[in-house]
Amino acid sequence: MILRALRGDDWTQARLLYLALTRSDTVAGRAGYDALLCHPGTQVVGLFDQTYLRAMRTLHVLPNMTYGGRPYGLVENVVTAPAHRGQGHGRAVLEHVLSLARSAACYKVMLLTGKGRDARGFYEAFGFSAAEKWGMTLRF
Repeated sequence: MILRALRGDDWTQARLLYLALTRSDTVAGRAGYDALLCHPGTQVVGLFDQTYLRAMRTLHVLPNMTYGGRPYGLVENVVTAPAHRGQGHGRAVLEHVLSLARSAACYKVMLLTGKGRDARGFYEAFGFSAAEKWGMTLRF
């Protein structure tokens, strides 16, 4: 297994995972993917079994004015290929992303998970907690 940042030529496989995540066809096209990969402070990390993308996560490291100006991390688009769930692939990628956040001196990492996804326990095992703050969204 290889953990690495996704590249432009990973688009076809990444798109399939984005579709599995959203359970719809509302995924941005190749130009949106390229813009994401080039966005400052953003890294999309994938776990590959040779050339097959099994899982991926996006980490945004964002500037901050509190906590001595240390940045914070935002984890998004957490997905493992449906046929490969429960095999530790998601754990490996999330551990790697958290390591990247620590290396970037982030003082915290945040994420949201859907209530219907049944993943809360997965994140709590890493130390994430919903006890300290409310996670809220406003969709347009």
